[in-house]
Amino acid sequence: MQKNLRSFIINSNREIMNIIITGSLGNISKPLTKELVDKGHQVTVISSNPEKRKNIEALGAKAAIGSLENPEFLSTTFKGADAVYCMIPFDFKAADQDKYFQKIGDNYVQAIKRTGIKRAVFLSGWTADIVSSYNTNDILSQLSSISVTELRPGSFYTNMYGYIDMIKDIGVIMSNYGGEDRIAFVSPNDIATVAAEELTTSFQGRKIRYVASEELTCNEAAAMLGESIGKPDLKWMTLTDEQMQNGLIQSGIPLQLAKNMVEMQAAMHSGIIFKNYMRNRPVLGKTKLNDFAKEFAAVYNQ
Repeated sequence: MQKNLRSFIINSNREIMNIIITGSLGNISKPLTKELVDKGHQVTVISSNPEKRKNIEALGAKAAIGSLENPEFLSTTFKGADAVYCMIPFDFKAADQDKYFQKIGDNYVQAIKRTGIKRAVFLSGWTADIVSSYNTNDILSQLSSISVTELRPGSFYTNMYGYIDMIKDIGVIMSNYGGEDRIAFVSPNDIATVAAEELTTSFQGRKIRYVASEELTCNEAAAMLGESIGKPDLKWMTLTDEQMQNGLIQSGIPLQLAKNMVEMQAAMHSGIIFKNYMRNRPVLGKTKLNDFAKEFAAVYNQ
């Protein structure tokens, strides 16, 4: 009773906003939706999968089922909203990933302009200044009349799930960065917390905000994961760019996307990404890799 009363008092003193979330119930969008709903905001979650409707509504949000490639759908969904969280998912079927990225970005811009949304948060990445394929400047420069935050998170903890089969098969992690390369790792939950703050905080203009949870070398990260799965000597080995690209292509990744991923990871290996990050170093989030390692172990042992 007291908890409900306290929640009512807090929410009654806060502006209730109508917020659009893209990314369905992904690693960031799901905790972001939960946080915004818990704070009393009206939330609509966009998903291309009709089967997600029930789960979205179970969180207390409204489901909008449709495609990000449909500008009319986006404009209809954005109508009447105060703010929008925009992310562009990879399309592993797209031969030209850059063209796809630009198309979805332009659709967002068109829908925002049509509907008069005043606040937007765009998910980018910590390589955006260095790797041209992940730079959103051309897209965001079209939104000079509204408040825009570009989120630049580091390397997601959840990306490490992709190494599970590799660890089981050959006993190591391998990519074209690794070893003593220093990386800003980040929990999607910490990204969600920052996104919620930016969506509901008033400001003017455009800003860039980096997000990270912990700064570790790849070998330190591997040791933490290894400890959680009974492999305390787990190492993170470094491949050549050519080896990495060939491996991605063999796994079914389109050539251009494989090249983009190799370019991004090569910049991480060179140290230039981390140096740029340190010039914009954020307050670290609360979710540490040891916390994630428990979830990693549960998935690994399934």
